[in-house]
Amino acid sequence: MINRRRFLSTVGTVGSAALFSPCDVLRARLMAATPFFGLHPFIDAHPEAVFIKRTRVPHKTDAAAKQQEGYELATEIFMLRETPGIPLSHRIAIKPNLTCTSGTGGTEAGMGIITDSAFVEGIIGGIKHVGFPASRIYLREGNWLGDGYCPRESTVGGYLDVAARTGVHLTDFDSGRQAHELSRETLQEGSEVTWVDCRDGVVFRRIGYVAPINQPDTWLLNIAKFKTHGMGMTLCCKNHQGSCIHPHIHFCEGVANTLRHPEDVLQDFQPDLDAHVQELHAQHVARGVARWDRPGTTWNSGYGMEMWAQRTLDNLSVTDTGFCIIEGIYGRNGNGFTKGPGPNDTAEDFLTNILIFGKDPVRVDIIGTWLSGHEPGNFGLFHAALDRGLSNVLDPRDIPLYLWNSGTPTLSLLAEFERTPLLTYYLRRDYPGSSTYEPYYHLVDEPFDYSPYHLGLPVPDPVADLKVSASGRTVLLNWSKANRANAYRVEYNSDLGTGGAWKSLAITSENSIADAMIEGETRRFYRIVSLP
Repeated sequence: MINRRRFLSTVGTVGSAALFSPCDVLRARLMAATPFFGLHPFIDAHPEAVFIKRTRVPHKTDAAAKQQEGYELATEIFMLRETPGIPLSHRIAIKPNLTCTSGTGGTEAGMGIITDSAFVEGIIGGIKHVGFPASRIYLREGNWLGDGYCPRESTVGGYLDVAARTGVHLTDFDSGRQAHELSRETLQEGSEVTWVDCRDGVVFRRIGYVAPINQPDTWLLNIAKFKTHGMGMTLCCKNHQGSCIHPHIHFCEGVANTLRHPEDVLQDFQPDLDAHVQELHAQHVARGVARWDRPGTTWNSGYGMEMWAQRTLDNLSVTDTGFCIIEGIYGRNGNGFTKGPGPNDTAEDFLTNILIFGKDPVRVDIIGTWLSGHEPGNFGLFHAALDRGLSNVLDPRDIPLYLWNSGTPTLSLLAEFERTPLLTYYLRRDYPGSSTYEPYYHLVDEPFDYSPYHLGLPVPDPVADLKVSASGRTVLLNWSKANRANAYRVEYNSDLGTGGAWKSLAITSENSIADAMIEGETRRFYRIVSLP
């Protein structure tokens, strides 16, 4: 039961006409009965999984289609519920990739630099639809603060309009000040900056975040862009870098530049960061991490990349990420901005029409890296994440992968998804001792042996007692469930004796399946593979 005052307050969040709409009255009552906001139960129960949704946008400039995709995804994966989740009195901080576009963010040439604003508007619309109030939603970007990289960037890219239409916070802070008015020296703790201790960090001792990110009553939604960068791919892990204030946000400044900061800034960093980074870099070189032997001390060297990776992992280690999405409606190659391998040295956008999402930013990024044509095992960031216990997986094939279709997850094979090669200039092999010489923009796709890196994964028993029966051209397969198997991949082969390839029939969590042989086919061989 709710009183009249509570009822009117709740209904008021869904629009002025709500008092006259039976549907909205019902929604208001539901909100009162289900005071928590949360994820789809299947997603919540599978933090180890990554999900892929195929979108249907005909062109990257089709704002209505992109907004609809965001709205549909949000209404499918977010919901109100009675079980504990995010109280509606809490806040949601949304962190898109809102880096500097040098004035191109409002043009078609610059669209691939940042997370698409129409898609984010759809996400916000879906979150509001399921019952979370707009007044408690904050879009945030550290680059937009007064002493950041681009304090006036909010004027391009469409985000000011998104905030105006949806009613969420963008450049305004609870202090009453605007983003461009803020600097490290004047930030107010709580309302403008969140300070988080990072005592076990390799580089950081404490990190400043754009409020309300990393506050106890704030849930973080990370929405990255599907694009390349000097660090390889700038996906969810790197996107979170933009949650930090200046100068903490400068993850790629290298060790030497970090140590040049004034004393009041250096107190936020570990006093032995140089020695620690050197030690870890030497360990990774000795282990054979790809390209980590690239000479130099700038960010574009193995040593500099170690620094960037450790700062990135420090950042993740003190952050409770609620959910991660890679907006891949269109993907971009090149340097992360306007330069790339296209005509006249420009970056190129590709209509990739995928959304990649999950609860674990490292796992989501491993899948995103693979889908962009790269081999994740060749990236030092993922090795360092293993070393620090922030991940227990390296091989993308070890990550449970689900196709998300209209709210329904279907366990799928990685090979079932199309890859779009996105060229990067990450740690180019152009130095003495390199095994190969690469062009400036390249794929990091050399083969990688994952066998020593299957850490913490249960090894399932093989399937036993396979029984096959046929009725006409329909074949029924039954088998005994295998210990430690989460699912089974059913494969078939019509030409076993001549070395024909095994083809995937289906992936199922059940221990039976029906198959129909095609007309003219005379025989089929079957095998069942246990999946961890």
